Amino acid sequence: MLQDGNDIRLLLPPLPSAAFAIAMAEMLWMSIQLGDKHRIVIAVLIAIYWVPNAKQLLSKLRHIPTVGPDTPLISYYGAYKFLVDARGIINSGMERFPNAMFKVADMFQWMVVITDPKTVDEVRKLPDNVASSSEANDEILQTEFTLGEHLSRNPYHVPIIRVQLTKALPQLLPDVHEEVVHAFQELMPVTDKWAKVTPLPTMMKIFARASNRIFVGRPLCRNPEFIELNVQYSVDVIKTGIILRLLPRFLRPWVKPLISSVDNRFEQGLKHLAPLFAARRKAREEKGASDSNKPVDFLSWLMDEAKDEEQTDWYLNSRILMVNFASIHTSSMTFTHAFLYLATYPEYVKPLRDEIEEVVRRYGWSKDALDQMYHVDSFLKESQRLTPLTNLLIQRVLVKDHLFSDGTLLPKGTTISVAAPSAHLNGEKYEDPLRFDAFRYVKMRERGDAAERKFDMVSSNIDSLGFGLGRHICPGRFFAASELKMMLAHIVVTYDVKLQQEGVRPPDLWVSSACIPNPGVQVLFRKRVAA
Repeated sequence: MLQDGNDIRLLLPPLPSAAFAIAMAEMLWMSIQLGDKHRIVIAVLIAIYWVPNAKQLLSKLRHIPTVGPDTPLISYYGAYKFLVDARGIINSGMERFPNAMFKVADMFQWMVVITDPKTVDEVRKLPDNVASSSEANDEILQTEFTLGEHLSRNPYHVPIIRVQLTKALPQLLPDVHEEVVHAFQELMPVTDKWAKVTPLPTMMKIFARASNRIFVGRPLCRNPEFIELNVQYSVDVIKTGIILRLLPRFLRPWVKPLISSVDNRFEQGLKHLAPLFAARRKAREEKGASDSNKPVDFLSWLMDEAKDEEQTDWYLNSRILMVNFASIHTSSMTFTHAFLYLATYPEYVKPLRDEIEEVVRRYGWSKDALDQMYHVDSFLKESQRLTPLTNLLIQRVLVKDHLFSDGTLLPKGTTISVAAPSAHLNGEKYEDPLRFDAFRYVKMRERGDAAERKFDMVSSNIDSLGFGLGRHICPGRFFAASELKMMLAHIVVTYDVKLQQEGVRPPDLWVSSACIPNPGVQVLFRKRVAA
């Protein structure tokens, strides 16, 4: 058993749902396009997998109220309904069973949903030998067949991200800013006339470039093929996991080579990265590993810490692809949600600009500047509150029977998750919780409602779950938040933006419990002309 904090999944608390959503969105869109026949095929596949696997656990969860059908013959239809309307099902459960547990049928299993804040805090404190994040995510990702088990066996990258990357942010962020500016100039060139941009795919490329500036440096971070490879790799991993989960375990290693592009993407990664690995090794041989002039980036830290076989191209390649997998989709989806709010509510632009220009004038584009951008931070945190990447967070699998303090006994093998709306839309914690109030957390900070750090985007508590909770909180959240703030600040001071239908935020796409910013919407932008 890995100790707390020594696990690949720590990097990506919401990631499986984010990438799962994109992969499933493609499948769901195909279902919509092809009509009823294809929907029937999906339902049959769910039934073939789900009915026999869920029947045994269902008998042990009879005491937990159900939202949707729970009889063995028709509960698979509930699993399909959850795929297309999880949001409605979760909201229904919260209304019918407030501050209580209820169960829902998702595509692969029965899931017990937790809404009571006291129970959420109890889940936060459960050790991994009771409630395992690893088992939940291993099943979602099918890690054995996709990312590779070695990442869990020897997760030496986790402390690198938690400690070395975070400590180096003051030194690294000027490079991130340079890359952000360069990427926007290419992908959203400044023009006096209104032009159109499709935010989600554009932001994915920009985040991939900004992140890889820190992961592998220039010039590779600007290589279009390398960027596209990393954008697609995450979706390929999740698609493979989805299909393999529909199959009996003994068939998975045989079917994976027939249906998966993951190995091909891996080889593409080696093609781009192997020359870089060789160049870094040569420099180390000539100047020594302690050379003070060596690049300050994730790859350097990996090579500093890697032992034995982990120094080979294959293993280094897998770590670089993995950190891209963990960062690109989560950050780009989170940012696109915020970007759509910015285009919807132009009244927030001037106070944001005033703050950004003042702190940049004093501190430049630095970490000190980002730390003083309270309104920018609040804007992003409010967007994350209303549009989390998924409505089910803090997913765990019980590895032994557990009796909760409210008297509820859940059996070994139960998957539990926290309903995000129960925390983020709680009217006792948030005034007018359904309204987007961009500076909500600035006002809470000024009122002194609690410790000041509680209102930072990177903070996590039972009322704010965007980066996870407890020992499994995302260790890369400080880097992610810095990127998000850097990009929002750059857009605000560089562009005017608006929606084609002004004042009406495009509806998000919900796939299972995941919330995807509308992938087809276009936003208008031009060179900033307003003060």
